[in-house]
Amino acid sequence: MTAARSHFSPADRPQLGLRERKKIKTREAIREATYALIKEQGYDATTIEQIADRAEVSPSTVFRYFPTKEDIVLTDEYDPLMLEELRARPAGEPWIDSVRHVIHMALDLLTEEDPETVRTRAQLAVQVPAVRSRMAESMSENGRMLREAIAERSGLAPDSLEARVHAMSLTGGLLEAYLHWAENGFQDDLRGLVDRALDVLEHGLPAAKP
Repeated sequence: MTAARSHFSPADRPQLGLRERKKIKTREAIREATYALIKEQGYDATTIEQIADRAEVSPSTVFRYFPTKEDIVLTDEYDPLMLEELRARPAGEPWIDSVRHVIHMALDLLTEEDPETVRTRAQLAVQVPAVRSRMAESMSENGRMLREAIAERSGLAPDSLEARVHAMSLTGGLLEAYLHWAENGFQDDLRGLVDRALDVLEHGLPAAKP
């Protein structure tokens, strides 16, 4: 079986033009400014004007890249790459194994590059209703993208009930693992929690402990 190439590897990504590199740099500056301000004064006290000033851009530029403050906290560059990675997995590989592989790669990358941001994002999702609501909306949008990959692998129509239910079960399960991690003080291993969530989707509920 031929090994699939990783779309998370910088060497395998297409070279970006100057304009796209500038856009990425601006997005990163806005995110960094937002997280720094939240750390200093809290989420609610942080305004778009303050973020713009810290990132040295205009408020309109912030809104051009991120429609809401919640989107600054939640949006990253990895969701499209995860979908590409999932589609690149071998066709004969069990679906849940493909999903597990891709999520492990994404988690490893995120926790290695910026573990503090991963924890802060999860904590905000637990503590700030607006962030949690937007995260749920974002997971729903990711579920619609995931349905396309499910359809390609299974032959089901992407808008079939079965594809819709499976996609949202998967994204919802991952969200709950993420929230559980934050609600319990980050004591558990996030990768282990994700595996437990995937095990429930694959095998159903475990037997109750006596």
